[in-house]
Amino acid sequence: MVSIVALLHGPDRPGIVARIAGWIHDRGGNVLHADQHLDREEDVFFQRVEWHAAKDEDLDAESDLFAKMVEKELGMKVRTALSNERPPVVLFVSKADHCFHDLILRWKAKELRGEIVGVVSNHPDLDHPTQKYGLPFLHIPCTEENKAEAEVAQLNFIREQGVGLVVLARYMQVLSENFLNQVDCPVINIHHSFLPSFAGAKPYHQAYRRGVKIIGATAHFVTPVLDEGPIICQDVNRVSHRNGVRDLITKGRDLEKIVLATAVRRQLENRILVYKNKTVVFD
Repeated sequence: MVSIVALLHGPDRPGIVARIAGWIHDRGGNVLHADQHLDREEDVFFQRVEWHAAKDEDLDAESDLFAKMVEKELGMKVRTALSNERPPVVLFVSKADHCFHDLILRWKAKELRGEIVGVVSNHPDLDHPTQKYGLPFLHIPCTEENKAEAEVAQLNFIREQGVGLVVLARYMQVLSENFLNQVDCPVINIHHSFLPSFAGAKPYHQAYRRGVKIIGATAHFVTPVLDEGPIICQDVNRVSHRNGVRDLITKGRDLEKIVLATAVRRQLENRILVYKNKTVVFD
């Protein structure tokens, strides 16, 4: 059966959980999962709830009724989705191919609740592998001189595909504020360091020079401020004085694949709520 998923947040007050569960029960629904979090510093309540509606209900209409109730009675913001939705996804890549292959193979194995519909790159290197996977490849060189023109072409491609998520799978270009204002869907990036440490270019080289004992990877939503968007997922790996830059890069690439795939999966399964510059991620 197809289920309804709702993500909601707003000012905390007594009775929120009871009202949500009661509304679903009164309309013949059955709660499958419910998870909540209270930010005591901000006094903000967050919840993810998933349920089966009564068999004869129109699920889109039921979702709308639920959202209206939450907004009107509880004064909270709410986003709903259906469990069978498969948002179109476009990958942005440059030359590095480890995250590119990993995401596509996970998609082929039906591990991701979305459909990868194309690949955009500022280099031609991954054209042939993309075609082998049966996906369209859009090669648009991007320089300071043609950046605005290149982003217009990228946005047109995204709109033609009806994209619900853009994933920067080691796309080594900074997206402009104009692009982010027009893309009309979330953009997730994998940064090859444990942000906020070692932001910017060549973080493994920075880490090596600092003699760190752990390296990490960070998946985050992209905002106009470089590498400062809300963090979705992070992981680390231990290193020692015996590890050179090449070792750090090899270990880091394993982390990047896992962290990015985890973030993409959570987004496609509607498990992430963004509040200010932080996220609440329901596992």
